[in-house]
Amino acid sequence: MDSKKARFMISLSMKAGRIAAGSFAAENAVRTGKAALILVSQDASANTKKKFHDMAAYRHIPIHEFLTKEELGALIGKGERSSVVITDPGLAREIHRLFEADVQE
Repeated sequence: MDSKKARFMISLSMKAGRIAAGSFAAENAVRTGKAALILVSQDASANTKKKFHDMAAYRHIPIHEFLTKEELGALIGKGERSSVVITDPGLAREIHRLFEADVQE
């Protein structure tokens, strides 16, 4: 995976206002049908990871674990974040494609 490009696309999503960051905002975006991609930090609690993986499976939303809470927050210009939701379908599709390319290699 091109981590640099994935980071760029996530920060671009933030600049475009197409991100819901933090557990409450991310959950709300998923429940209201606005979520196109879910990112959970690698060091999130087991409970947080399970909650988002379950919501993603139920609603058929792609989900990936990426970076630490500190790195994920810094990437979008915020404090620590354990979850980030991309709400723009086009940006989400491109970021998801980058993650999937890594799995296939």
